Amino acid sequence: MASAQKHSPVRHSPDIQSFMRLLEARGELVRVSVPVDRDLEITEIADRLVKKGGPAVLFENVKGSDFPLVIGLLGTRQRTALALGVSDLDDLAAKVRHLIDLKGGGGLGGLLGNVGKLRDAMNLPPRRVRSGPAQEIVWTGDEVDLARLPILKCWPLDGGPFVTLPLVITRDPETGERNMGMYRMQVMGKNVTGMHWQRHKTGTKHLEKARRLGKRLPVAVAIGGDPALIYAATAPLPPIPGLDEFALAGYLRGQRSPVMKGVTVDLDVPANAEFILEGYVDPQEDWAVEGPFGDHTGFYTLPDLYPRFHVTAITMRRDPVYPATIVGRPPMEDAYLIEASERLFLPAAQMILPEIVDYHMPPAGVAHNLVVVSIRKTYPGQAYKVANGLFGLGQMMFAKVVVVVDEAVPVNDFAAVWREVTAKAVPGRDTLTTRGPTDVLDHSSRGWGYGGKLILDATTKLPEEVGSAASSREDQGKEGAVEPLFVPHTSTDLPDFGGVLAQRQTADGYWVVALHKTRPGQAQALAEAFATHPAASGIRHLLIADEQTDVQNMQDVWWTLLNNIDPERDVRQVGPLLVWDGARKLPEEGFVRAWPPKIEMTPEVQRRVEARWHLYGLPEQAR
Repeated sequence: MASAQKHSPVRHSPDIQSFMRLLEARGELVRVSVPVDRDLEITEIADRLVKKGGPAVLFENVKGSDFPLVIGLLGTRQRTALALGVSDLDDLAAKVRHLIDLKGGGGLGGLLGNVGKLRDAMNLPPRRVRSGPAQEIVWTGDEVDLARLPILKCWPLDGGPFVTLPLVITRDPETGERNMGMYRMQVMGKNVTGMHWQRHKTGTKHLEKARRLGKRLPVAVAIGGDPALIYAATAPLPPIPGLDEFALAGYLRGQRSPVMKGVTVDLDVPANAEFILEGYVDPQEDWAVEGPFGDHTGFYTLPDLYPRFHVTAITMRRDPVYPATIVGRPPMEDAYLIEASERLFLPAAQMILPEIVDYHMPPAGVAHNLVVVSIRKTYPGQAYKVANGLFGLGQMMFAKVVVVVDEAVPVNDFAAVWREVTAKAVPGRDTLTTRGPTDVLDHSSRGWGYGGKLILDATTKLPEEVGSAASSREDQGKEGAVEPLFVPHTSTDLPDFGGVLAQRQTADGYWVVALHKTRPGQAQALAEAFATHPAASGIRHLLIADEQTDVQNMQDVWWTLLNNIDPERDVRQVGPLLVWDGARKLPEEGFVRAWPPKIEMTPEVQRRVEARWHLYGLPEQAR
């Protein structure tokens, strides 16, 4: 073999293996020694664990690979905080607020007051080292074979195995600016993967510049390293000169991230990673069909064309561990990464929109589909000002539904937020649709990366807002009215409409149905029929979900609806109701794209895992 070995003078810095030892000492990591299959079995185990708050797992014996696999390292709020070096994720906001609140006056005393903060900022740039553990073993040429790594096939309809925790590193061919992002990578051969660079991503911009210059784009993919760096690769960083993912990890960690030059690419790579994949993307090459992939939305992303990444070398530690994650129906591990970003960027949002008290992106909204924001309200229309301001903040441009509530409402209390909506957001008066960029993974939008948005003003109304001409209810125009009288009601006489497989009314004003849709316009007909039915008394929202939805589970209901609507097309007022049409859209209704299936594990794999659970040595309560 042509493998080379290097010594590692790099001094200790946090990495995956030290984090694993910490979790194991705390009883939050379990070793599984029996053989497990990387094709679906690990996914089923990990899915059960993350939904029950179970431990991380080190699979020591993965069939077909010589390397162990660890999953679920960030699978709880507390583990994510631990990975980022804080006792609680709320501490991230305080840490950033401390840094950006620099003292500007007070002469010499004021300047000296900033010294400690500037010392913190000095931890931002990465630290260059000559070598590190990630290059102790080097594979090149015929040795490069991705099948030797325990890369997961996560879900039954996936197009193949996917690298799910890659830290993809590129450099702007013109400016030299570095970028690290997390983009899934489908294995397409022993040394080829797809590179899921969506149109809004920095990697796509770098590739386009390389195309114009007639050059290949060098790429390095780190697997593992400092857990803070893994988080940083997912963070929606603002465009601030000198602030990149290495800098963010350095600030969070309180020490500079060690980096070294790649073996075959002129790129900085994390010196303490488990594996590094080095290679290139050729912008002149035809793109390859990538997918399907069971995505973080809980639906499959259907096949599409993406660039190919050619792997020219694989470097690794002497005894590496392959870290992985899975995404799918929420809640999943990525929910805690999203929450970390919420906490981290709250102070920046408050600098721009100072009336913001807090905000939250609930797991049911899979990040961009739902943002709840609480504000200190002092003037009419302020809710719309804040919502539109959020649409202009970085990746918040992808938000689909924004709910604005009063400052006393806890934004992470899902049920309380929706009670506020029925109590204070009158359909037609306090709802506003607009349009803009959407996540390209949104299967329901009117166009690829472009669709409708909805603002729900669930704040207490001021007199000027109650008298709005947009009011659609008789009691809104009465002189002196400040807030409409809303008396929720639950009917015991639920109407029987065709195609409704299950239904229920809630005490806080929602009628939820699971609709088996078989014809165009069926949801609209259902809405019109219900709007005039006596059972509609006291109902403000008609939620039409698909036939797979559990109407007793509001998390499942809202997850389905938020994925399946383009608000401009599918959220509309019918009489006194706001109707949310989350049923499948048909070609006859003008929807020309394929409608993706929800992610589900096969019954055979579920039965196999159930039968083998006692062999894994995992907690029974997480079964």
